[in-house]
Amino acid sequence: MNKIYWAGDSTVQTNDYTTYPQNGIGQVFPFFLKEGYTVENHARNGRSTKSFMDEGRLAVIEERIGEGDFLFIQFGHNDEKIMDPARYTEPFGSYKENLKTFIKAARDRKAYPLLITPLERRCYVEEHKLGPGEHGDYVAGMKQVAEECDVPLVDLNAMSRAALEEAGEVESRKWHMFFEAGVYPQHPEESRDNTHLRYEGAVKYSSCIAEGLKKIGGIYGDMVLDGIV
Repeated sequence: MNKIYWAGDSTVQTNDYTTYPQNGIGQVFPFFLKEGYTVENHARNGRSTKSFMDEGRLAVIEERIGEGDFLFIQFGHNDEKIMDPARYTEPFGSYKENLKTFIKAARDRKAYPLLITPLERRCYVEEHKLGPGEHGDYVAGMKQVAEECDVPLVDLNAMSRAALEEAGEVESRKWHMFFEAGVYPQHPEESRDNTHLRYEGAVKYSSCIAEGLKKIGGIYGDMVLDGIV
């Protein structure tokens, strides 16, 4: 049984009843996997590469991950929080160095790393047009690490931007925690959250990652169900 260990933030984490209807990408990604692959999701709300390591979360993965497993690395949203020294990383400095630490942790244990650029927010300026977004330097920094370390990368940022622009502002609300008051008994107040996901969004962006893995091919593509473009 091959395991996918996932390190990331709230866009990835596995949620429960207390945060319903929020879902994370790692929570639903098993839908796209062939038999013989499982996900162990270590992503947690609010974490950056720095705080994830400082809290010992990477160390837990290092104790568990083994030969032939995978480490999916998906950060950026919280690394960019410059006013929070516990989480902030410089996109072309400490962010890159931290990503390399994650990669080394996988490779030292004969596991396979994968970099995934941060999911875009619903930053619309028109119905079918997004603004420049907030993750640009972190996307660029991660791409540099992928090249420098020869690690496969899924550009979820670009894929999610394309999906959001195609869907439009109104249609894409159902992907995110953006809804009116009274829709959910567990979350009776309205929500105008353009970052976190509901089930539909988690599935949508998981499918983007699955598509990216198929394009990478090899052992990365082999894990994904047939029929994914």
